[in-house]
Amino acid sequence: DADPVAFSARFDEAEAALQQRILGAQARLDSVRLTDESLTTIAEVCAAFEVDGMRADIVTARAAVAHAAWHGRDEVSRADIRAAARLALPHRRRRNPFDAPGLDEDLLDQLLGTDEPEPDPTEPDRADPGPDGPSTDDTAESGEPEQSTDRSDPDRAGPSGSSADDPDRARSSQEPQQPNEPAPAATGHAPGAVVPTQVAKTTTPYRTRLFTASGVGTGEAGRRSRAITSTGRTIGAAPHSRRATPIHLAATLRAAAPHQLARGRQTGRLQLHADDLRTAVTEGRESNLVLLCVDASGSMAARRRMEAVKTAALSLLLDAYQRRDKVGLISFRGAEATLALPPTSSVDTAARRLEEMPSGGRTPLAEGLLCAAETLRLEKIRDPRRRPLLIVITDGRATSGPNALARAQQAAAYVGTLGVATVVIDCETGRFTMGLARDLSLLLQADYVAVSEVGADSIMNAVTTRRVAGPAPSRAGRAA
Repeated sequence: DADPVAFSARFDEAEAALQQRILGAQARLDSVRLTDESLTTIAEVCAAFEVDGMRADIVTARAAVAHAAWHGRDEVSRADIRAAARLALPHRRRRNPFDAPGLDEDLLDQLLGTDEPEPDPTEPDRADPGPDGPSTDDTAESGEPEQSTDRSDPDRAGPSGSSADDPDRARSSQEPQQPNEPAPAATGHAPGAVVPTQVAKTTTPYRTRLFTASGVGTGEAGRRSRAITSTGRTIGAAPHSRRATPIHLAATLRAAAPHQLARGRQTGRLQLHADDLRTAVTEGRESNLVLLCVDASGSMAARRRMEAVKTAALSLLLDAYQRRDKVGLISFRGAEATLALPPTSSVDTAARRLEEMPSGGRTPLAEGLLCAAETLRLEKIRDPRRRPLLIVITDGRATSGPNALARAQQAAAYVGTLGVATVVIDCETGRFTMGLARDLSLLLQADYVAVSEVGADSIMNAVTTRRVAGPAPSRAGRAA
């Protein structure tokens, strides 16, 4: 703003060079050869990534020709096909709800070979001068020392000694030394001490049982809980309102019938008044807010429990995606609860937050329940028609803060008075259990489900087992 002419002049040379390169590529475009071998390779790539239709093949071929012309080549190379596939295929390929976007680079390299790919076409060419001066190649040739980009450079490392640009290395630094058992401080640490963390992996999600909100709601159409919606089976009729809703013909005629003798005496025809109009009342399914409240404390990290917890939560998120629900994610560990993801329709984001969620430390169960109550209160103000479904995934232990168990019981009793449909998923495993999660479900007025019974197949297996085994033997029979 201070000197726009001078500012624009700084980029004149770079823009002129870019303009000439574009004009040269446009002039060269018609002469670029796309061989039958290259067409076959493009078809193989599109087939390998399960892309439907021929549009992806056509777009990839045209982009490869344009990429070759941009780099001054007369024939499409494998590097051009690689660059074109990265631009044309990611948003066209089939993928599951929680699959990462983009392409599998390893599969792409296997299909195209191991030759070194060209630079990303979205990045400026290194041979072209930038707006602020010569390129890094020119700087290197002038004798100036190059800046090291090695991620092992200690100056670029974060506080934990890992590179700030390498999230995988930063994450690996948080992996536990002994994944089967928590560190000694994982279940009890001094106030103010750093809580040891670990990031458990998830396994393949499975089809879950259908958890619903009790009663009949009036929310947006979906696939979870019963509700009065615009679609579904007709269960009655109501006086017609000014909304654009279809008329229930049979109910309208029944409402007008008692008045026809007086109305039709002169004309002999059916007489309808506005008060006779009726609208069908239909019952279908609504979408809900599924709020996951996950215990990420050290007791959950023991004996690979957290892996089962995350897999169950991921399966519930997949179920919420299929049923068009909104989702939210709360985790509690150490001394506090964190709203890891406010209620949103982006289930993909919730899955990523769940995947990255660390575990370790004490169990602030009371804080987790109170955070859930506050989140539900605010969401009811924003979206009053959408009914919530609170799913608490925990083993029921409470170890953080003074009188931890008493405060957790008090918080659970409070949440139980809110009238929110709640499910407690008990993650306690082993031969001997304390039953704390079951007691928690009573205070929450919630349904109780063991983590091993979250899957839909567990119900079918139980039913099948009962049918095959027949009725349970009597006490005398068992003694015999």
